[in-house]
Amino acid sequence: MPNNSLRVAPPRAEPLALATEIHAFEERRVELEQKYLGKFVLFYGAELIGAFEDLNSAAKEAIARFGRGPYLIRKVGVPSTVDAGTALHIK
Repeated sequence: MPNNSLRVAPPRAEPLALATEIHAFEERRVELEQKYLGKFVLFYGAELIGAFEDLNSAAKEAIARFGRGPYLIRKVGVPSTVDAGTALHIK
């Protein structure tokens, strides 16, 4: 007789990808809005790597320094519900 029960995957032991970067961005949001409003910021881990005029410049720097990532690039001053930046993890 076949077993038709559902299988549930065990919880992941590793933290959610980009959780550290997102937390660091949120913790520094006020400071970032004062200094870098309208710019794209790059976070790797909890570290702010830099602020850039456009997404392409931020992405080039991220790839040159960190390869496949993950890292967070987000436009400062845009509500989090709007996908104005991007989070990159290249496989």
